[in-house]
Amino acid sequence: MSVTAKAELGKMVSTRYYKNMPSEHALHLLERLFALLRSELRTAASEQGLEPVHAVTLWYLARANVFSNNPLAVGDFLGLSKGNVSQQLILLEGKGLLTKTPDTADRRRLHLTLTPAGKAMLARLYPPKSWSSGESPDLERVLDAALRGVIAANGGKSFGICHTCRFHQRRVSGGFCQLLQIPLSAKQAGQICQEHQVTQVDAS
Repeated sequence: MSVTAKAELGKMVSTRYYKNMPSEHALHLLERLFALLRSELRTAASEQGLEPVHAVTLWYLARANVFSNNPLAVGDFLGLSKGNVSQQLILLEGKGLLTKTPDTADRRRLHLTLTPAGKAMLARLYPPKSWSSGESPDLERVLDAALRGVIAANGGKSFGICHTCRFHQRRVSGGFCQLLQIPLSAKQAGQICQEHQVTQVDAS
């Protein structure tokens, strides 16, 4: 998708236009967009002996923080059962795209990390080629609000970026997680966290 097309889509679903747009039509646009993107991703992944779920798994792990790069979190993010996730991870590990490392404090807990080959594979697959980079603030705001609405109605986790979380605190020394009571590096503050919760201001 070109930058211009993304901007137009963002304009269509901005707060000003969205109020007059039937929710069914907005849902239709999202469903069609996702179907086309997923079809493109499926074609690209199949050429590498993979499926779309593998590409999304690599994408998630490349952006997840150290508290969220484990099999359970991957399953929660993808909405898959424990057994299904295990199969997908075994395949990716067998292809040399990720490694499993026991946690230093709890050997039963595993951390999943992309290998150089995994990072290269991700760069080839995701995002789909038709999805050009570019800022779309209107689109992002509306999709973010829609995601929060679905989570509020059905439960689940937001898997948001650390520095947008209600538990994230900015201190002179840097970021700090009030939930886990630990300091955060600049890199960690920009990663996905399974414990993320929207701020009270944003949720209003």
